[in-house]
Amino acid sequence: MSAPSRRPEIRRRRTRKDKIGQLRKRLAAAKTDADRNKITAKLHKLAIASPGQPLLK
Repeated sequence: MSAPSRRPEIRRRRTRKDKIGQLRKRLAAAKTDADRNKITAKLHKLAIASPGQPLLK
């Protein structure tokens, strides 16, 4: 696999990782159940597209 074809994949992974980190922080700081449910749904949607470890513990 050449470097130019690998760059978009690396960018996607880094962006996904940053977004998951932000959502986990927001989930930890969420006060209401509605906020928690909304953030959890977003994490589940990201989990479908990212293989490996589960995003929620």
